[in-house]
Amino acid sequence: MKSFQAPKIALGQLDAEAVATLVAAAADISLVLDAAGIIRDVAFSSDDLLAEFGQSESWIGRPWIDTVARDSRPKVQDMLRAPQDPSRPRWRHVNQLGAGGASVPILCTCSALDKSGGLVVFGRNLRSISQLQQRLVEVQQSVERGYSQLRQAETRYRLLFQTSEDAVLIVEGDNGKVLEANPAAQRLFGTAARRLVGRPVAESFAIDSREGVLAMLASLRGVGRAGEVEVRLADGDAPFRVTGTTLRHDNGLVFLVRLSPVSAQRQPAGIPEGHRNLLRLAENAPDALVVTDSDGAILTANAAFLDMAQLTSEEQLRGESLDRWLGRQGLEADVLLSNLRNRGAVRLYATTLRGRLGTTLDVEISAVSVMEGSNRRYGFAIRDVSARLKRPPNGAAVHGRSVQELTELVGRVPLKDLVREAADAIERLCIEAALEITGDNRASAAEMLGLSRQSLYVKLHRFGLGDLDADPKAPR
Repeated sequence: MKSFQAPKIALGQLDAEAVATLVAAAADISLVLDAAGIIRDVAFSSDDLLAEFGQSESWIGRPWIDTVARDSRPKVQDMLRAPQDPSRPRWRHVNQLGAGGASVPILCTCSALDKSGGLVVFGRNLRSISQLQQRLVEVQQSVERGYSQLRQAETRYRLLFQTSEDAVLIVEGDNGKVLEANPAAQRLFGTAARRLVGRPVAESFAIDSREGVLAMLASLRGVGRAGEVEVRLADGDAPFRVTGTTLRHDNGLVFLVRLSPVSAQRQPAGIPEGHRNLLRLAENAPDALVVTDSDGAILTANAAFLDMAQLTSEEQLRGESLDRWLGRQGLEADVLLSNLRNRGAVRLYATTLRGRLGTTLDVEISAVSVMEGSNRRYGFAIRDVSARLKRPPNGAAVHGRSVQELTELVGRVPLKDLVREAADAIERLCIEAALEITGDNRASAAEMLGLSRQSLYVKLHRFGLGDLDADPKAPR
């Protein structure tokens, strides 16, 4: 710290009123202490801070150490015992007791007042910074929970892929090359499995079957759905049925191609144990699952849908139109069925679900169209989102998307995209907090964030914050 070289010449003979004004302006809170540490006077730089401490006049005549929180008393004793050298002030974090016993974080330093041993305490209000730090910690914890959930989901999907009894291939959407094959597919293709990955998937099938496979991939690439194709492997005569599903990956398309023996599908044998487990999981799933015919008449539903619809048995809804329970009758179900007929799938359609007793829930519906022989069936997954929609907004949101919503995108959006959105959430939160602390002073906010003013304006444009047109220095 560099002091004035000639204070008597530069400042002149200041009277007590002038010194008091300078001391009050130098800090958010200023205390004048005598040699015994008794508060003799107090000043605040703002009315808001004065209101936060309530009747601060009651401090006068009391030891300073009695007006701070218990955990800060050793620090006060240390500062009173050894006042700081004015050329090298040492700042200490003290929790000053405010109105109602609440503690306010203050950054304090002491300076000798005169030869009598009196002291002046300069304090800076840390409440805004403390709140910002707390919000950042909460966001960081939310992001860490999101990372954990993503890792767990990735592990579950990888385990499902590896243990599936069906032969499954992951095929690149642009060139039709095989990216990955699960163990069941490697067993199915035998010795050819060693050269399967990295080669066009059509080369793994008989010559007369390749045209059908390529047509299926073209349909998946163009409209997002395709019918099943009957094929033969390149080194075998047994017929197989091939079905494909589109997935988004790294801003591109990949296809999930599944092979199943024709003979196995035509056998009227009982349901395999793995499929029975899936049926049990569907029946006990927390989200409602409904299957309808092509006209929207309900064929079956799980217990979660019965609970949402306020019914006691599946017989009460079997044969009823799904339109009876959704949103505006005559409209919502027609929109869903029309999209299913045209596109084959619907994702996250927001509507409401009406219970038999009048209860209304906010729900999101995802649906898919499947074939059962020559009959078309529609499957609906219905999730109750009432609690999420009624939750007040918090600091963990960016571009209208909260951390909880980001974690719900697991399996539909690549991990790096979710991480990028979570990082954007933290960045936007910090900028908003800095603007709030500085009273929308963007030069001060940029300095607080360690950014140039130009960089701050670029980020303000990116997140759509503030009125940038009002500042002539804002980038165009």
